[in-house]
Amino acid sequence: MKRREFIAGLCGAAAWPVVARGQQAAMPVIGFMSARSPEDSVEVLKAFHSGLEQGGFIDGRNVNIEYRWARGDYSRLPVLATELIGRHIDVLVATGGDRAARAAKEATAAIPVVFNMGSDPVKAGLVKSFDQPGGNVTGSVLVADMLEPKRLELLHEVVPGVALFGALVNPTYPAAADQLRDLEAAVPKFGRRLLVATASNDDELAKAFAMIKRAGVGALLVTSDPFFDTRRQRIIEFAAQNQLPAIYQFREYAYEGGLISYGPSITDAYRQVGIYTARILKGEKPGELPVLQPTKFDFVVNLKTAKALGLDVPAHLLVAADEVIE
Repeated sequence: MKRREFIAGLCGAAAWPVVARGQQAAMPVIGFMSARSPEDSVEVLKAFHSGLEQGGFIDGRNVNIEYRWARGDYSRLPVLATELIGRHIDVLVATGGDRAARAAKEATAAIPVVFNMGSDPVKAGLVKSFDQPGGNVTGSVLVADMLEPKRLELLHEVVPGVALFGALVNPTYPAAADQLRDLEAAVPKFGRRLLVATASNDDELAKAFAMIKRAGVGALLVTSDPFFDTRRQRIIEFAAQNQLPAIYQFREYAYEGGLISYGPSITDAYRQVGIYTARILKGEKPGELPVLQPTKFDFVVNLKTAKALGLDVPAHLLVAADEVIE
């Protein structure tokens, strides 16, 4: 299936005629909501479907999926959750970060919820513990929010002579305060300064870009946040146009022209969400399924981008990389 056809199917699924739904009334229905957008979620959705299929479910054959997308606007998530619950779904899948998981949890205490998020679900009050979540909620944790100091270290190794680092942060993201605290604690170890630029919408992103340029930032760290994922290409293009070395959370950034990415395997996390969704459809209780943590981390270097920036990536980083794009 071509990428464009796949995205069209995801965008149009919610608009299928009621009659078609009625003809397949015997099938269970999954409500899938995300803080992201379908355009930047093609590969992760393939992984989710793969997990579902591993559990014996194929969309349109023995299960139906209703999709809702916030497209980086977190304020829409509670409404999307309510809409899906009104569709008489059997499982609510909440992906794209903490705000989606929280909106799902707050919307229902009866329908099983499977989340995919970046930070600690116990601290967020979503589950009682990792081993025994309790209630109607379980899922997969990426711990992407906790890796900002490691990303800063990798960026410093690539550009050790940079005096001013920039960090792009979404202040409306639940983990933003923790991300800032960790970065501000880490940057003095390298004897460098840190400029924080904040953005939670397109206008603010444009202002953040202008601030980064004006300040003479020498390298950029884009913090873990679903809004930035939905604006991935725009951020990568900004870095390229301004000859700015940058590091990101997921390998998709490096595939699309970003210099370096380091973070958990997002495709593996979505596959696990699909597996858990299938298990719940078969009758298992979410409160008895342990919250999953990442076992695979991806470090990707785009050498083509490095050459365009005039950078020589240290040999030890190339050896350590899981993938080098040439």
